[in-house]
Amino acid sequence: MIKKEVPCAMTIAGSDSCGGAGIEADFKTFAALEVFGTCVITALTAQNTQGVYDILPIPPRMVERQIEVVLEDIPVKATKTGMLYSKEIVEAVAKALDRHELRVVVDPVFRAGTGSLLVREEDKEALIEAVVPRSFVITPNKHEAEDMAQMKIRTIDDMKKAASIIGKLGAKAVVVKGGHLEGADVTDILHHDGEFKIFTKPRVEVEAHGGGCTFSAAIAAYLALDYDVVEAVTKAEEFMQNAIAFGLRVGKGRVPVNPMASLFNEAEKHRVLEDVSAAAKMVEDHSEFLPYLAEVGTQVAMALPYASTKRHVAAVEGRIVKFGERARAVGCARFGASDHVARIILTAMKHDPSKRAALNLRYDQDLVETFKNLGREVSSFDRRLESPEVKAMEGGTLVWGVEEAIKAAGKVPDVVYDFGEVGKEPMIRVLGNSAVDVVEKALASIKLRKHGNPHTRAWNEVKK
Repeated sequence: MIKKEVPCAMTIAGSDSCGGAGIEADFKTFAALEVFGTCVITALTAQNTQGVYDILPIPPRMVERQIEVVLEDIPVKATKTGMLYSKEIVEAVAKALDRHELRVVVDPVFRAGTGSLLVREEDKEALIEAVVPRSFVITPNKHEAEDMAQMKIRTIDDMKKAASIIGKLGAKAVVVKGGHLEGADVTDILHHDGEFKIFTKPRVEVEAHGGGCTFSAAIAAYLALDYDVVEAVTKAEEFMQNAIAFGLRVGKGRVPVNPMASLFNEAEKHRVLEDVSAAAKMVEDHSEFLPYLAEVGTQVAMALPYASTKRHVAAVEGRIVKFGERARAVGCARFGASDHVARIILTAMKHDPSKRAALNLRYDQDLVETFKNLGREVSSFDRRLESPEVKAMEGGTLVWGVEEAIKAAGKVPDVVYDFGEVGKEPMIRVLGNSAVDVVEKALASIKLRKHGNPHTRAWNEVKK
């Protein structure tokens, strides 16, 4: 059935021939957020992940004509601008913004991430004078904010001051992005209605391509979905963290962000919950698991394909425990239900994104040997080698331990175990591609283990 009402947005920007920025990135973002995208192309670029090699501006008359024709037919609820390139194009866009009273998110693109100019130097002032006062939201990075506010930005207080100055130029809301400031975290500042909101997130160590385009497009999309300014910027900040963290290294230069990461995660949620539920049911239905359930409870969990926090990992609420002579899941599968196993999975995925699931079991030396004899890659870590600094960090041991096991194996192993320490139960962790996969791996070894010690004749008979 055709949907009668679909929120629509417009991007007025340049085209990126490598697909990582410009209108191409904007369209991916609109699609990921279920907003219908329209476009007005201001320039064609010959560029890739390493640089911009040529620019062909679209005649201002054609830019204006694109805007008029789209708006005659389609009810655009929010607009964003990116690369405008020349004073003539800036003026054409400014007239259209006034004529149609468009809510516009302005990404004041002065340079590409590679350093190439995307607006003629002599026309930069025209962009500031003509477009900034008409912006509903403006999203300058550090360098762009410095040009607009005519000041140097070195601290968060400087960012706030610059945002206030840019607001006085006419922008309704200003987001000064802090990615170019040094530090382990990245801080962005939103100035709106005389108040500041601070967004701080861990820095992703990657030279991103298309981040500014995607961020402004996401704000426009959320505005089209009827979120207010603060909500739209807040949700766009969250959206961007995954888009950058799961960028796609497709070329030799900068890494295009991945606006589709959130969409793929959303599409996978139901399947992941089903898989974890099915895996938990397998543990409940096979009595062979009972002797190997951990004293602290056994957990089976699976992550979304683009997981960055425990909120992206589904696990059994309350774990799987011994209940009389049976194994029972205490609760249902839920995202965010696991801390420990989620950390294991997230650590493994940094090295091998396909290893999205894990299961923990009580340590048993013969079971470890069985895994090895079945050809599984087995590795371990020694808690005695852990530094006091790591031990003091909440959850630091498991992250450190899994990293050590991966380093020793040269890849993400099928099984990671440790002998525990005072107050910490010895444990086996089975890693795999899905929750059902790790349970099947474990069940195959447990069944084989039941035939006897792997060093006995019974073991050799089983192998035959």
